[in-house]
Amino acid sequence: MSARPPPPTLTQLEPFFPHWEKTKDLIDQCIDIMLNQSESGHPGGSRSKVHGAIVTLLSGIMRWDIRDPGKPFADRFLLAAGHTCPMIYGALAVFNEALRIKHQQTGDERYVVPKAEERQLTWEDLLTLRHIGGLSGHAEMSGKTLLFKFNTGPSGHGFASAVGQALALKMAGLDEVRVFGIEGEGGLTAGAVHEAKNTAWGLGLDNLLFYIDWNDFGIDDRAYSEVVSGEPRDWFDPYGWYTSGTMEGSNWQSVTRSYLNLFAPDAPSAPKVFWSRNRKGRGYHIFDQKSHGAPHKHNSENFWKGRKDFEDTYGVEFEDHGAPAASTYEGQLAQTESYLRTVMEVLAEDQELVDYLADTLVALGDAVPNQIESFRLSEGNPLDDPAITDYANYPADLFMPVGYRAPNRAGLARWGAWVNSYCANKYDRPLFIAAAADVADSTNISGFAKGFGDFDGWDWYHRDSNPTGCLLPQPITEFANASLMAGLACVNMSPSPEESFLGYLGACSTYSSFSYLKYGPLRLLSQIAQDSELKLGRVLWIASHSGPETAEDGRTHFGIFAPGVTSLFPRGHIINLHPWEHNEVPVVLAAALATEVPLIAIHLSRPPFEIPDREGLGMDPHWEAAKGAYLIRDFDPKRPREGTVIIRGASSTNNLVSLLPRLEKEGPNLKIVSAISFELFQLQTPEYRQRVLSDSDLADSMVITSGSLDNMANWIGHPLVRQYSLSSDWDDGWRSGGKGDEMVAEARLDPDSIWEGITRFAAERKERMARLRAAVQEE
Repeated sequence: MSARPPPPTLTQLEPFFPHWEKTKDLIDQCIDIMLNQSESGHPGGSRSKVHGAIVTLLSGIMRWDIRDPGKPFADRFLLAAGHTCPMIYGALAVFNEALRIKHQQTGDERYVVPKAEERQLTWEDLLTLRHIGGLSGHAEMSGKTLLFKFNTGPSGHGFASAVGQALALKMAGLDEVRVFGIEGEGGLTAGAVHEAKNTAWGLGLDNLLFYIDWNDFGIDDRAYSEVVSGEPRDWFDPYGWYTSGTMEGSNWQSVTRSYLNLFAPDAPSAPKVFWSRNRKGRGYHIFDQKSHGAPHKHNSENFWKGRKDFEDTYGVEFEDHGAPAASTYEGQLAQTESYLRTVMEVLAEDQELVDYLADTLVALGDAVPNQIESFRLSEGNPLDDPAITDYANYPADLFMPVGYRAPNRAGLARWGAWVNSYCANKYDRPLFIAAAADVADSTNISGFAKGFGDFDGWDWYHRDSNPTGCLLPQPITEFANASLMAGLACVNMSPSPEESFLGYLGACSTYSSFSYLKYGPLRLLSQIAQDSELKLGRVLWIASHSGPETAEDGRTHFGIFAPGVTSLFPRGHIINLHPWEHNEVPVVLAAALATEVPLIAIHLSRPPFEIPDREGLGMDPHWEAAKGAYLIRDFDPKRPREGTVIIRGASSTNNLVSLLPRLEKEGPNLKIVSAISFELFQLQTPEYRQRVLSDSDLADSMVITSGSLDNMANWIGHPLVRQYSLSSDWDDGWRSGGKGDEMVAEARLDPDSIWEGITRFAAERKERMARLRAAVQEE
């Protein structure tokens, strides 16, 4: 039960409607003028959402602090319709101007925004819209727009990520902290929203609220009502959400009454939607789809019509009214600055409005609690605990004995059970929240919910009977699962959110062939981690059943090409892990978690393989997997070197390891390197990297991989390497479907094919070296 006081009543808010009306006009002018300067942006949807946004931000329904958007117990705000960020930019410019005026008048520090130069969005910033270093063209969670709690704009991404944020707060015992989102009906048509609506109800997220701007138009020249049936109630009520709305989206009384209905004493405990019928392009002198992404031409006739409306209402006059745009960029900036000054003067001359805005914003900020009794994450921070990444001292039960057969995915299950059980015993909470699209056991992500040692496990989450369960009961919602975890990782409940992260880490799994379904939201998380001043958590991206080993499931399920999406990030933004056997899995997870990289992708396979006798075979111990690459076999110093084999993948590595005794007796003198993680390998000392895989080794090498050869690009030191390599796409085609051993053989990764490949590689070394030398001499 929430301890949060109810919002004000309609009767209490009605006296402020005149202030809201004037504030709306000021915001409208800011939208138009900044877009006139940028000549780029989205006026129509920005204008149509102003009424709903003002009620959200000023009524007391949302508890937030404009001076400190990182407060851990403040409500979260996501502009799912990220293209309408000019509406929020305009609102922040007006609000912050009221604070500046009030501070100048009183000297009261309550009106000051700390680090104002970097964090306070003022009307001067509107001049920078859509320029490098200025205000972004879509909503981004950084700098002066930390009010946004996710980077939004791609349809559906913001909606689904808001669900993850509401979940994180609820699991932390912060039921009274809400997540507010704003979206339009166009954005609701994305499949991600369907997944997210089901998820929000299934997880019981009654702390999630969306305002839907129903204006019936998007970008193209047709109405949404021509291609989508129904109205907001039809789009949400069947999903178990509670809705309230109005056909009068510009009527303050109707909008406010409908919004407040969501918080009536008899309102059901469910995710909530407030909707209002609006006109896209309201007051902009072009409407509907024509107003979506095409501002008026610079200082055009229509632009000046909008200024005339404001002049007539407030008895002011813009400088050089009706004049064309200046001929130089500097002149245009001077014109725009003068227009914005006129707008802000209207605010400054209304002392009652200045007082209302400044005092309301301060009161809203002061109402954000510093403590909430039900908060569950107050027993310390597991991310500060070195034991979690100290794989050398992990319990022996995490590892399997030599000769035991186990799939590497079982190593994930054991590690997940241990880490969440360890945190249960020490911190009374799980570290990871996990979700899979109805394949939790198949991908072994279910291990995070199971017990280890004397702890019975967190078990499945249930909105009523087990709200602290850490394994989410997700149906087939691949995109939503990734969005859940991306949103969850953005919820920092630390009292010092710019210094440390206190919250949950996310884990989501799928078959690696479907990895692309998770890329979008995790790409956005990577951007936020790069730019945001607030520390973020991490997401573990589990690409299971990698390679051709899915066999009987057929080519639809082969993770050969699709896992490459986990590499489509800037370097340093993700760590890819490719352990080949069970005992490497806890080690590489610990090594990756010891970094501050926001994304960790682990690629796992289905079939079980025997734990090798590494000492007997002369291999490096499994601990060395933490370094990203290690020696399966080194050169025999007594014999001429014949090249290096770089290998990755479960079945391919297992089959090559089975050849080691034969290789020792009759094979060529090859170095064999297990390529576990290029990113971890790059973190090692130059001495280690050169010992394991020197520059000359890279040039004189072949690659063996269960995946596609292109997905091994980081390990390929010269184009000639490709001509001798073995990979599942050796014929540039899709594999067939069949039994596991059949598939591996067709991929030419069975022991016989590998033996043929490595002996050919060694036998033709003189020819290869001659070609390499010739290439260098030609240059």
